[in-house]
Amino acid sequence: MAKHVAVLMGGWDSERQVSLWSGEACAAALETKGYRVTRLDVGKDVYARLEVLKPDVAFNALHGPWGEGGAIQGMLETLRIPYTHSGVLASALAMNKDKAKMIFAQVGIPIARSVVADRRDAAREHLIPPPYVVKPVAEGSSFGVIIVKADRSHPPQELLRDDWPYGDKVLVESFVDGLELTCAVMGAPGEERALGVIEIVPEESLAFYDFDAKYKKGGSVHILPARILPDVYQRVEMLAVMAHRALGCRGVSRSDFRYDAEGTGELVCLEVNTQPGMTGTSLVPDMAAHSGIAFADLVSWMVEDASCDR
Repeated sequence: MAKHVAVLMGGWDSERQVSLWSGEACAAALETKGYRVTRLDVGKDVYARLEVLKPDVAFNALHGPWGEGGAIQGMLETLRIPYTHSGVLASALAMNKDKAKMIFAQVGIPIARSVVADRRDAAREHLIPPPYVVKPVAEGSSFGVIIVKADRSHPPQELLRDDWPYGDKVLVESFVDGLELTCAVMGAPGEERALGVIEIVPEESLAFYDFDAKYKKGGSVHILPARILPDVYQRVEMLAVMAHRALGCRGVSRSDFRYDAEGTGELVCLEVNTQPGMTGTSLVPDMAAHSGIAFADLVSWMVEDASCDR
């Protein structure tokens, strides 16, 4: 009998639309591999719905704090439904950029200088010398990211908006000029391997690798393999595997880096995404294909890798 897979997607976080795109792509691919698939647009009744549905596996295609920050993972543990991607602890650590950076520093992964502050304090004065980046401590898809350029005399006043939707705690991080690099990692514990390094070049009209660059068709160019020296390429792959293991990630993850190729040569790890996008413009499917893994085979592997107690 075909394994019954519930693809969890949608939800109510900022990244709802991205999750719907990812979920539909994964569900369609799993159907081509013979799985019985239920598409579950997640609401706050998801516990009760899963109790009735009783799938063999939950494919977690949710994005955003609730879907990839440990909450849904804990609920699936309670229901004892095997699930994809990382477990409760790794998910919570990776979603909190500040806590993840503390762990990276402890294991020797280079990071950019940063401070955590209330958004209102970050709007009153420069907490570190510009240029720097302000980002919510726990968001994805570049929601709430503000780049403060070197010549900007005042800190970003948009942080004082009454309708600011991304929480009061922000990470203020030194801006590292140069290339945007990313590297996916997959494999069972102890067998993790990097799938290659992509150089991301946003479309010229976009200031940085923001939401449109990530998900709008033509918003960015993915150069694979990245145009960097072989020793740097290998170092990025090594650091991505280190970051995956340091946080205790499972299944597939994607680590993002900045590399100042023309200046200081500085290479820093920005963050680890425990549930990277799986849309038509996403990075992980590109890297998997480069490694000889078709998209349907990738998501099938993730289903077969699913478990509780991750």
